[in-house]
Amino acid sequence: MATRKIAVLVGSLRKDSYTRKVAKTLMLLAPPALELDIVEIGRLPLYNQDDETEHPPASFTEFRGRIKDVDGVLFCTPEYNRSIPAVLKNAIDVGSRPYGQAVWNGKPAGIVSVSPGAIGGFGANHHLRQCLVFLDMPILQQPEAYINGIANKVDAEHVTDEATRKFLQTYIDAFAAWVERNAD
Repeated sequence: MATRKIAVLVGSLRKDSYTRKVAKTLMLLAPPALELDIVEIGRLPLYNQDDETEHPPASFTEFRGRIKDVDGVLFCTPEYNRSIPAVLKNAIDVGSRPYGQAVWNGKPAGIVSVSPGAIGGFGANHHLRQCLVFLDMPILQQPEAYINGIANKVDAEHVTDEATRKFLQTYIDAFAAWVERNAD
């Protein structure tokens, strides 16, 4: 089995982000068949079609190139107002343009949503799924990953709650199989 390169997009920019801690934990738990790398999205300018000139912003070109070079994408997102954070939607928009040249097409995807609340980012997870369906990204169906009560499940760097780690192990193993089935 080939090693598959996976871009991890973290939808929270907060220094002590729970979402980033979940992403780092998934990276530690990933089987050797996956090489996960966080692709930073916080410095992308807000997408504006007027910037799609002969020379778009360098950050757009770099981001698009990084996504083109991967075999799959793992989205880790908090929930903001029952949806995804603007920074994550912006990254999706940047990668979907110029029209007809989206870097997302056909890349297998997974979604892990995180919340200190009880429903684990359900709204964000499902809004993100709608975007990914449009972008022609096959999305891992099961297990669904909604991590609730996250504030009590982490230390300074990673998820420490054993039940959550066990679930994340199940998730990342299923994601590895999903990528292998769906990657070109």
